[in-house]
Amino acid sequence: MQTKTIERSVAAPKKAKLNAGVCAGTTIMTMEGEMPVEHLEAGMRIITRDSGMAILRKIDVATQKIAPIRIKAGSLGHTRPDRDIMVTPNTILHIRDWRAEALFGTQTANIEAARLVDGEYLAPQAAQQMTTYTLTFDRQHILYADGIEMASAAV
Repeated sequence: MQTKTIERSVAAPKKAKLNAGVCAGTTIMTMEGEMPVEHLEAGMRIITRDSGMAILRKIDVATQKIAPIRIKAGSLGHTRPDRDIMVTPNTILHIRDWRAEALFGTQTANIEAARLVDGEYLAPQAAQQMTTYTLTFDRQHILYADGIEMASAAV
């Protein structure tokens, strides 16, 4: 008797898209100077760490309940950020200090803010309704946001 094997592919349940956008009130470095993310428009020239300047192609706005992470002023370097700021847990931070060396053995690293939480300098906050802005370019870039470096959305 022959045994017949049937392969089935079971789709994994879809995870809710985790928002890694820029929180409302965050200032972004543009060619016209620092500007609140709420005032950005597609076509604007944004200053980036990796390419000098990039054209903002699209902005997606979402309002949802998020438990943000507060980053204390000066905790990611001298005057970085220059004031306490809030980021989403999935915000990709570009770090260039002892943390990159300690965690990855490299001089720089891109890492989700949630992985850097220490309870003092990077501390989780209570969930709240927040508006976030996802900035899309032709490719992913490192942006200057409130004095810290963070990755834009991946294309």
